Amino acid sequence: MKKFEGYMHGIDLGGWLSQCDYSKDRLENFITEKDIEIIKGWGLDHVRVPVDYNVFQNDDGSFIESGFGYVDRCIGWCRKHGLNMILDLHKTRGFSFDKYHNEKNFFNDENLQQYFYSLWEEFSKRYAGYSDTVAFELLNEVTEPSYIDSWNRISAEAVKIIRKYSKDIRIIIGSYWNNSLDAMKYLSAPADDNIVYTFHFYDPLIFTHQGAYWVDEIPGDLRLSYPDNISTYQNKTREVGLNLCDFDHITDGMIGPEYFKERMSEAKRVAEERNVAVYCGEYGVINLASAQDTLNWYKDISAAFDDYDFGRAAWCYKEMDFGISDANLASVANELVKYL
Repeated sequence: MKKFEGYMHGIDLGGWLSQCDYSKDRLENFITEKDIEIIKGWGLDHVRVPVDYNVFQNDDGSFIESGFGYVDRCIGWCRKHGLNMILDLHKTRGFSFDKYHNEKNFFNDENLQQYFYSLWEEFSKRYAGYSDTVAFELLNEVTEPSYIDSWNRISAEAVKIIRKYSKDIRIIIGSYWNNSLDAMKYLSAPADDNIVYTFHFYDPLIFTHQGAYWVDEIPGDLRLSYPDNISTYQNKTREVGLNLCDFDHITDGMIGPEYFKERMSEAKRVAEERNVAVYCGEYGVINLASAQDTLNWYKDISAAFDDYDFGRAAWCYKEMDFGISDANLASVANELVKYL
């Protein structure tokens, strides 16, 4: 399998140009050059920058120049401070991983797909020339299995468009079930040597999303520790009615690096079979977990990533319920950043 050189240790800049109120103050000030300096000081090699289409496109498809200005600024900061950057389209017209965004019909509406193609063409015109420090991620977290055939067709067309402007910029593609590694095998074979497969990883979900207000099945007062016996997480997962896929082929014992390696083994298999680089674009622990438990989880998952040579970006730099730089992790922050 290939290695995603330059994108091995990173962090997401969630909540800046995506999943926000889109106010001028937010777009101008949520992330600054100082944040890029801090991230570089942590020893990381890249940032993943989620962006939403409405920062760049009006309803009629015309472009919003100020939106591209924020990307220009971030690329400049990253190049100045020696970081690479992933431009991740987190929401496109007609589709979002978050049902509450009320974006619909992208996968069966050619007009909506055209907005997607035109935006990626514009991104390519502007940024494909930075292939030494920038990579493109086509779309965040395709959700339904029924979308896979359409998504394989749409992503292939987007790759063709981008390749008109750069043959070597890395293009990152994830599968359904919200970039599940279990669905990675349903992606089309990589179109060329510069395709990267991606997955997101929040296992065991019952721990990383304890008390999450946006997961209907999880009680707001649920709290769990890490590490613990696998059966503890299995029993609680059953109790609240979540899917047990986190624990396929695993019976008992304390959770640890071997658990993560087992869960990621399918991504490793697909990567080797198709000779493609694999990247984990999101992983993390909700800020309701204790600081020490969060540190323990990061240590174990980091060991698994290192064993498999997977690049990754933690969710996320600040706020968004998972912020690494937030006050709740202050007591462990200096050590935790060593495991990103």
